[in-house]
Amino acid sequence: MELSNLRPAEGSKQSDNFRRGRGHGSGNGKTAGKGHKGQKARSGAPRPGFEGGQMPLYRRIPKRGFKNRNTKEIVAVNISVLERFEDGADVDVQALIEAGVIKNPRDGVKILGNGELTKKLNVKVDAYSASAKEKIEALGGTAEVI
Repeated sequence: MELSNLRPAEGSKQSDNFRRGRGHGSGNGKTAGKGHKGQKARSGAPRPGFEGGQMPLYRRIPKRGFKNRNTKEIVAVNISVLERFEDGADVDVQALIEAGVIKNPRDGVKILGNGELTKKLNVKVDAYSASAKEKIEALGGTAEVI
């Protein structure tokens, strides 16, 4: 079995576009697929996860950690990766995407100072580490924050 030929189990996927409760000739009349009696056969059945008043599972299990909704996801790019651009090139987020360095810039791109750079480049991204900015400017390039 490979990912390319995975399929759902036979009969597990059903279309939901047929009309219920339209007579026994339709094959889904009378109880309209709800069986006989019981809470789930009636209107106003409880929401998913309701356990009849027992403390539900999602409230019984311990909650850990904290998810900051204001966090920013910054994509890090090492300075050694910028070697693939020609001397004197303008490097911005769009150029990095086209060169295949990054796929999704998310909330911003930061250049880190890991590696060596031998070309003069005009770089325009969201942030730089101090060592990266130093290395770019030492070769006569510019490190501009957008």
